[in-house]
Amino acid sequence: MAPVQTPRRVRDLGVVVGTQPTGPLNAITDVPGVRVGQTTISTGDLHTGVTAIVPDGYADGLPAAVAVGNGYGKLVGSTQVDELGVIETPVLLTGTLSVFRVADALLTWLLDRDPRATSLNPVVGETNDGHLSDVRRRPITPEHVHAALDSASADRPAEGCVGAGTGTSALGFKAGIGTASRTAGRGTVGVLVQANFSGTLTVLGTPVPAAPLDADGNSCMIVVATDLPLDARQLGRVARRAVFAMGRVGSDFSPGSGDYAVAFGTHRPPAFADRELRPVFQATTESVEEALLNSLTMATTTVGYQGRTAQAVPHDLVRPR
Repeated sequence: MAPVQTPRRVRDLGVVVGTQPTGPLNAITDVPGVRVGQTTISTGDLHTGVTAIVPDGYADGLPAAVAVGNGYGKLVGSTQVDELGVIETPVLLTGTLSVFRVADALLTWLLDRDPRATSLNPVVGETNDGHLSDVRRRPITPEHVHAALDSASADRPAEGCVGAGTGTSALGFKAGIGTASRTAGRGTVGVLVQANFSGTLTVLGTPVPAAPLDADGNSCMIVVATDLPLDARQLGRVARRAVFAMGRVGSDFSPGSGDYAVAFGTHRPPAFADRELRPVFQATTESVEEALLNSLTMATTTVGYQGRTAQAVPHDLVRPR
């Protein structure tokens, strides 16, 4: 059995991704007005939860876009985001078979806050945590969803085996939730990921082979937030770069993978020239790469459903040689 290790972010292990500076928390909550709340279920055969990304001003519609790397998944609300270029609710993440219960509970939470609303488009994504959690039980209740929303704060979100990442694995190891940020010119790009995909872990270009997990689900949800005044078309370009960044940590983009990115802006755009997007793209790919690595190094070995185990990545394999 591997020795117990303290979860640490990759920067604390000496791994510095890219060249752009991070925000103060190196988290999605470095973007002003973005908060995150999480509910975790971790007991016996259940390892799952809810992660809520709550931006200020969502009720008035914020510019947004969705990028689909591989559409083998359930991203509730994505077609309306594509059509209108806005989100009008928080973005929630959970396990595959709970996604519809989470969407319904989110609607209840929103309707309670707006008695005049007659149409809302909840945005809820998922990855399959069925390797470590009994997904058929669909344990998420409205209380779990409302607790995640009500607890949302601007603090750095917890990472690893929490919220929607409680039962996920990636690249042969236990994974979960990860976050990171970069400053980009006059604004900030922040990212939160729910990592649950296959491939060979790669750290700063160096492969770190692992024994393959016999796990169901090979997917990733990426949420990108920025306070730069980008329109929906430009956010679509950002979202696509977010999915591309999965390849930097070794994703094999398997046929059974649901790889999605939701990108939104907290400021409605007056104008932002496409020629100014280069540092934004770099900030996005660097943030996604680091967030994915954090999702692994902050996770802990977990024994779950039917005694199945996902081992934490040994930090000595990640540290620079």
